[in-house]
Amino acid sequence: MGVPVFSQQRYSQAGGSGDTGTMATTTQQGLQVLYRREQIAARVAEMGAEITRDLKGEKLVMVGVLKGAAPFLADLSRAVQVDATFDFVAVSSYGKGQRTSGAVKLIKDLDESVEGKNVLIVEDILDTGLTLSYLRKIIQQQRPKTLRIAALLDKPSRRIEKIDADYVGFSIPNLFVIGYGMDYAERYRNLPDICLMTADHPE
Repeated sequence: MGVPVFSQQRYSQAGGSGDTGTMATTTQQGLQVLYRREQIAARVAEMGAEITRDLKGEKLVMVGVLKGAAPFLADLSRAVQVDATFDFVAVSSYGKGQRTSGAVKLIKDLDESVEGKNVLIVEDILDTGLTLSYLRKIIQQQRPKTLRIAALLDKPSRRIEKIDADYVGFSIPNLFVIGYGMDYAERYRNLPDICLMTADHPE
């Protein structure tokens, strides 16, 4: 099963400064960097300010989607200036490789009820929309006061289910990305940058 081949092009950053640039830098593991840690930090800070403004001082439950969203949740929570608590859900839709199976299964549910609360689902990447559509439906059954979605990355071209995030870090084309929580067969989650998994990179 091959990895999408990277061809140099210009990527525009959704929200934030709107800077564009050809990514050609490499990490110590020889991977091409799509977004550097400094760019991620700046955009997450902007997202936190947006969320803070929208909440108008009300409390928030941040629901992280394990495992990929963990670094994003940690950084975003520090940028949100309201009284916030954490909860986590885990779902299965990917195997050990790159392709989603199309079937979403809940592995871990919320620990506490979110009825009447402001809820923010925090996800690393909005891709086909299958996972987030499923989670939104499950959480809505608990009748939260508000339910919003924050996605670090958005791949609109991959969408199957009609769903949009309320807050998006970066909108990207259909590239396979790793790092900052995102993995390939459970590897590379600890990379501080968002990198491209290329066809010529050894597995």
